[in-house]
Amino acid sequence: MRSLLLRLYGAFTTLAQPLVRRKLRRRAAAEPGYAHAVEERFGHYDAEATGTGWCWIHAVSLGEARAAGILIEELRRQYPGIPILLTNGTATGREEGAKLLQPGDLQVWQPWDAPGAVARFLDRFRPRIGVLMETEVWPEMTAACTERGIPLVLANARLNEKSLAGAERLAWLARPAYSALAAVWAQTEADSHRLVSLGAKVAGVYGNLKFDATPDMRQLNAAAKLRTQLPRPIVVFASSRDGEERQLLEVLKRFGALAPVPPEQEAVRSIARRVHDVQWMIVPRHPQRFDEVAALVESHGFAVARRSAAGAPAEAEIWLGDSLGEMALYYGLADVALLGGSFEPLGGQNLIEAAACGCPVIMGPSTFNFAEAAELSLAAGASQRVPDMEHAVTAALKLTENPERREAMSQAALAFANANRGAAERTASALLAIAEAASPVGEERAEPRLE
Repeated sequence: MRSLLLRLYGAFTTLAQPLVRRKLRRRAAAEPGYAHAVEERFGHYDAEATGTGWCWIHAVSLGEARAAGILIEELRRQYPGIPILLTNGTATGREEGAKLLQPGDLQVWQPWDAPGAVARFLDRFRPRIGVLMETEVWPEMTAACTERGIPLVLANARLNEKSLAGAERLAWLARPAYSALAAVWAQTEADSHRLVSLGAKVAGVYGNLKFDATPDMRQLNAAAKLRTQLPRPIVVFASSRDGEERQLLEVLKRFGALAPVPPEQEAVRSIARRVHDVQWMIVPRHPQRFDEVAALVESHGFAVARRSAAGAPAEAEIWLGDSLGEMALYYGLADVALLGGSFEPLGGQNLIEAAACGCPVIMGPSTFNFAEAAELSLAAGASQRVPDMEHAVTAALKLTENPERREAMSQAALAFANANRGAAERTASALLAIAEAASPVGEERAEPRLE
């Protein structure tokens, strides 16, 4: 029987649906993908969107969709033909997720966490097992899966201190939701302890799936070929977030990247020349900000060349990486990368992809989203931590001028990435074991479907 508090939560999410629709309309103005198949968000589907026995995987956004891709590849290796039902919450997540589908798979939006929408989703698709990627735990969904006997697991799970504090403030919702999960596989021991404190059944600490990603060799080869044509070293600000690009541009401007320097200011002249000797590139984390960042660069007096507009690199003080799915190309071009999300209190973006491409990383003070990976990379000599953007620019300049140290960091990054593989195989094996155990006794199962 449901608690009164959960029923109140369900009433609230039901009443909030008009607000959700309004928010989607606003998001669609900047990202048209949010206008696609809106009714799926509320549990209404096309007639052909059906089936049973799905391995349902929920990957809310771009990063989770990429991690899901690694897991799906391993699931297919261990269980060829496994039927995947993929749900996403953001437009970029859905776009990335669409690349993972094979014939027989299906992709729909994550249902809004209201009783009606969730019930219609589960009744329509009747998944054999549900897999939530990383952080997405919703009270109504976990309760509804429990009532229907659908095992719901949390894979590649992470929970930082900030998120834990938020969950504890809503413990009346969070604790029943986490305790209802059939299994949780954490990225790190620290994540495990925090998840257990919320009542989660942590069945293993398997590491981060993203270590099992293989960089796109075509992009790396293209980058290597392009590098031979470029006269200057490249520093890439990778997956930059709002507020961070301004920091970089102000530091570059302050270091004299634009104005001529009087002869008597020899120290300033030196740093200005060194800044000019580097090609700076910004790759924003969110595509809806590409135009905004281009305008920001120009407002600071820098010329900008956009990846989307230039077949070959154009002459410009700042390059803008305004494309999706080309991070391996950007890391392959880079002599060093500045880690986005780490120079504002945002917890940092994923540095594992940079390591897998052999790109040294300079990170700011905020890396709580990938705390263990950040510390391991530092210990391995694959990255460097600095207190602020000014120190980051200075450290990047030093690395571009020191090929021996840069090569040592590159090799350390590759070794660090290779040493931490294996999460995909462990997670897929555990997931399939739970899915098989969920089959009703005596049910006929037609290979290769999990039903």
